Amino acid sequence: MAVLPDELWRKILEIGVQSSGFTYKDLCCLSICCRRLRRLSDEDPLWNPLLSSDFPSCHPSSTSPSSKSLYKIRFEKDKERRIAAHRRAIFRKESQIAEHSRKLRDIENRIIQESTKMRETAAELSNFRKVRQASAALKVWQPEVIRGRQKQLVEQCVVPAESRIHALEMELRLCRQQIMNLKKSHRDEKHRLDTAKEELLSLNYHPVREHKSESGGENSYYIKAKKRSHGLEGKQRKTS
Repeated sequence: MAVLPDELWRKILEIGVQSSGFTYKDLCCLSICCRRLRRLSDEDPLWNPLLSSDFPSCHPSSTSPSSKSLYKIRFEKDKERRIAAHRRAIFRKESQIAEHSRKLRDIENRIIQESTKMRETAAELSNFRKVRQASAALKVWQPEVIRGRQKQLVEQCVVPAESRIHALEMELRLCRQQIMNLKKSHRDEKHRLDTAKEELLSLNYHPVREHKSESGGENSYYIKAKKRSHGLEGKQRKTS
């Protein structure tokens, strides 16, 4: 290593950065290898491409500190921004989980109500069918005891049995259909809740990863700016 001159090492580092093979992590790792690489890796020509590619909105001036120092400042600001975006993403996801849980409880309560209504309708339908059977049995000969019970059932019914039976059968079918729809909604909502919980675990596992907000926000602006910068660099290379 000591045999190679600084110009050659500088050229090697510049090629590594310009070919997008080196990142800021690589330069920082090289800087702790020896004093020579630390001195070479701190030079502005190496950090300027990284600064313009990672932070395209930053334009160093003559009065600015070194490119490495400016990169460090922007990196810390970007890290704070990503941590704040992570907190917002956590709050949004926790709010989504609470909302999904509330919807699940509402659906479960509605299923209980519909099930109770269906049982009551089924019981009432069974009673009216007994009344219809008793009414039909009165037209044929029966022992007096049995006939008296059947007549009592018919007399206690104050509404026409046939029309009421038809209405109860319709209501029972509607209850069953409603319960089926509610159970499907419950499965879908449970799936959304489980997905939100998995996403929350992923957010907690990657605390400084880029998190897109639902409205796009500053992250989308940063990504678009970076893409525009790479597009302009590609056009410049083609024209040159």
